[in-house]
Formats: sequence, C-alpha cells, structure tokens
Amino acid sequence: MNARVPSQWEEITAADPAHSTRYVNRFRTLAAEGADIVGEARLVDAMLARGSRVLDAGCGAGRLGGYLHRAGHEVVGVDVDPVLIAAAEQDYPGPAWLVGDLADLELPGRGIAADFDVIVCAGNVMAFVAPSTRVAVLTGFARHLGPTGRVVVGFGADRGYEFPQFFADAAAAGLTVDLRLSTWDLRPFTDESDFLVAVFSG
Repeated sequence: MNARVPSQWEEITAADPAHSTRYVNRFRTLAAEGADIVGEARLVDAMLARGSRVLDAGCGAGRLGGYLHRAGHEVVGVDVDPVLIAAAEQDYPGPAWLVGDLADLELPGRGIAADFDVIVCAGNVMAFVAPSTRVAVLTGFARHLGPTGRVVVGFGADRGYEFPQFFADAAAAGLTVDLRLSTWDLRPFTDESDFLVAVFSG
C-alpha cells in the first residue's frame, strides 16, 4: 500500500507548529473587528434552498461552515488540521467538524451520507493539497455530490496551481464546469484574472 502523501499545509505546520494557532487568531481578530470574513459563504447560501446539505471541504477554523449552519443548512466540515477543527468546534458549534484528508474523503464510511447539495472549497485549499493528490481530491468531491449538487472552488493564481491544469484535473475527476468567476462577488473571469471561483456540476 502506498504511503500517504502529506498536504502542503501539513508540511507548513510541521515546519512551524504555531502556524495553525496564528491562523485561528487572525480570523478571530478580524471577526472581532467587524471584518467581512464570510463573503464566500454568502455566494454559496444564494445557491441553496433552506435546509440544504453542505460539505465545507478544507473548512479551516469554521468561518464559512459556521455561517452556513446559522443560515439553516446542514453542514459537515472536513480539514486535515486538528488545531483548526478544534477551533471550529469551539467557535462555531452545530456543524459536524471532522479531521480528515481530502485526498481520502470517504464520508459514508464515517456514517455521513454522500449526497451534498454543495461542496465548497474556499480559502486556497486546492493550492494546499499535495499536487500528486489533486485529481483524487476533486474525484472525492464528485463522488460526494447529490444528483443535482454543485462544487464551488476558489483560489488565487499565485499559489502554484495553474488554472488550465486545475480545469483539466476537474474534467479528469468527472466534474463539468458551469461557471467561471474572478471573485466571490460574481465578477466575470477573464484571461487576466488573478483569482478564480469555479462552479462545477457532477
């Protein structure tokens, strides 16, 4: 059996054990100062009927999943970092927060149905997974979608994952691109865009 490949996030936190705690505190401070830290979640909420099922893939400390839970959705959050999951449980009780590697996503094995209405993967998460596991991560998303479910992914151009390669990987994973945007507030994507928000169906 092949050895598990650590994500780039895990490599960062192994080299700097305080990294995750600083990350948590940064967003707690932004929230306390009244900063808008849930713009991505508002877009996702607009795509959903009340009471929909949402997978927050690479949920971090829970800012998006927490908002969507308060908006009336059933939320499951998965992140490889136990420090971030602990912060999500503390700051945003309600969703199911799980430690797990997106490259090995198999929620039915953990008693959670794989029929999500939306899978959101924000915060540059796709750029933090191990490059060799990118297709596996996207395939896991496709496998966990409901019949009319959609996947929403956002990340920046300067993160080491070229947009054309990402779209090729998504196609290889069985995802069909429905919409390309350059921001979470619905501005169109162009060849000059330095950020991508892509919406896929299965």
